[in-house]
Amino acid sequence: MGDVACTRGEARRARYAVAAVFAVHGAVTGSFATRVPWIQDHASLSAGQLGFALAFTALGASCAMPLAGRISHRFGSRAALRGLLTLWTLSLVLPGLAPNLWTLCLAMFTYGASAGMADVAMNALGVEVERLLEKSIMSGLHGMWSAGALVGSAAGTLAAHLGSDARLHFALAAATLTALGLVACTWVLDLQPAEDEEPPPRFALPPRSALLIGAVGFCAVFAEGASLDWSAVFLRDRLDSSAGVAAACTTGFMLTMAVARIAGDAVVNRFGAVRTVRAGGVVAGLGGLLIVVAGHPVVAMAGFGLMGLGIAVVVPLCFAAAGHAGPHPSQAIAGVATITYTSGLIAPGLIGGVAQTTSLMVSFCVVTVLACGLAVFAGVLRTAERGGAPQVSPRAAAVPDPRS
Repeated sequence: MGDVACTRGEARRARYAVAAVFAVHGAVTGSFATRVPWIQDHASLSAGQLGFALAFTALGASCAMPLAGRISHRFGSRAALRGLLTLWTLSLVLPGLAPNLWTLCLAMFTYGASAGMADVAMNALGVEVERLLEKSIMSGLHGMWSAGALVGSAAGTLAAHLGSDARLHFALAAATLTALGLVACTWVLDLQPAEDEEPPPRFALPPRSALLIGAVGFCAVFAEGASLDWSAVFLRDRLDSSAGVAAACTTGFMLTMAVARIAGDAVVNRFGAVRTVRAGGVVAGLGGLLIVVAGHPVVAMAGFGLMGLGIAVVVPLCFAAAGHAGPHPSQAIAGVATITYTSGLIAPGLIGGVAQTTSLMVSFCVVTVLACGLAVFAGVLRTAERGGAPQVSPRAAAVPDPRS
């Protein structure tokens, strides 16, 4: 993309705009997740068929994410994000309209594809704003995604409690979130390609740097997916907890991650990405150890809380490192996102398979080992650092400080 000149006030406004975009993106996910039981009943699916259909979400995202860079190059960052985010918010209505397995698979593929492309576009813009401000903001942006997901989930829970038809719920949510997204996109950065800049390829294997960074993200997302999907089951089946206590553990894990992400930028700006992720790996490993040895629900809940605290900022920092690692941020971010989406897809099933053949305790031993891997391999994120702060591209010099 070509250079962009703006004041620091405009850069800060762009930061708030892209933060709102992250919140809208998360709200779509939260809205959908609460109505999955309604979708299953509407399409008359077994648990296995539902799992098969939901897998098409990650498949669609993985196939479409490499296109985001090409679209941004063709239309400019603001117009591309506006279109992709609108496609994502409107795709929320599709799962509720599916009457059977195969139409739901098609709906979830489209839903996942639009989610992935919007995800890459907004993360690439977040990286550009981070360059301009010369400080870490990606953790806070992902914290806004988590906050949006919680709001969407709360609204969906209320709709389900009232017994509303998910098709009506999705239509109202999609209309509201589309409007909010279009307003937010008005103030994001409008980056245009330089005249002599070659467009990124439509499809390309991620660069080697993205593979290494993605491996770190893989460990974090694996632990996140396992904790989200199996924490309640762990407390119920292994520790004989009530359904309410088990559900509270999952909610607490989500809240811990959201709060840690929102507060994480201050830690990253103080200590740098590498040291932050290494410390997070130690904390997550300690949390995993508490989960494995827990003999009481309180100990396990503390373990899941530490797990969420330790892994919360890893994925945002992986996206930031990918965006700073080469000349094509969207391509590198798409590579990292593909790896992390794959991790999120296989984690719940692998945990279940290990638990089936051994026990849930052994499953979370695997999670604990991967969490400790964050401390070992955090050094690959050094590409995004220079003296404990994100690298500053020459474009940052185009931002005059009005106080000077």
